[in-house]
Amino acid sequence: MFSNKKIIAGNWKMNGSRMEAAALVDALLDKFAEPEAKFNMIICPPVTMVAEVAAMVDGSPIAMGVQNASHKESGAYTGEISAAMAKDAGARFVIVGHSERRAMYGETSEIVSAKAEAVLGAGLTPIICIGETMEEKDSGSASAVIEEQFRKSMPAGATVKNIIIASEPVWAIGTGKVATITDIIEIHTKIREVASSVLGSPDVSILYGGSVKGSNAKEIFAIKDVDGVLVGGASLKADEFWEIAMASI
Repeated sequence: MFSNKKIIAGNWKMNGSRMEAAALVDALLDKFAEPEAKFNMIICPPVTMVAEVAAMVDGSPIAMGVQNASHKESGAYTGEISAAMAKDAGARFVIVGHSERRAMYGETSEIVSAKAEAVLGAGLTPIICIGETMEEKDSGSASAVIEEQFRKSMPAGATVKNIIIASEPVWAIGTGKVATITDIIEIHTKIREVASSVLGSPDVSILYGGSVKGSNAKEIFAIKDVDGVLVGGASLKADEFWEIAMASI
């Protein structure tokens, strides 16, 4: 899937135009001084931009992803795209179960599991998101929530080599709040514990997502169990996204 380097994934969400996407990607490509990058970079633009951006980054150190895919292969599912369609457009990765999908569109962990299985079936890598709300954190149930989401969101055929986990505390998404170092260590340690039980090994790639910025990235990357980051708003600014990436070195 990837070499043993930190993963810098950018989720553009529902932002930008094709022109803005091209300018952002051009700016990122200009920053790669060497053909062999010291980190792994993934960008996940809106689906309308994927094919065009994929052509731009072809042969570069930047890998393509999409923000969602259906658990169905094809058929009368208006507005959906399949994992095979994402692959055909140039994607290698698919975000599934993002907290916004779970909260706004009612996606259960069972749906997330089915989507992740479809992604694997298409030969792509799912980035499976799990995370607790502030209410769950304050009540002391965050660890139990994380374990349940992990177990129920796992697709058939999952291994530590063919999936990526994104730990995204819901209360830190787009709020400017960042989990403390202790928070991150506790949750990532729990994820590895559950991965060991479910997947037979703790060595799954875990990204931290939750208001990651250039100003806090170095501190986050210093945590042993953080294999990368899933970046939201800051990934729309080439200079800041690059600053986050460089903090991983």
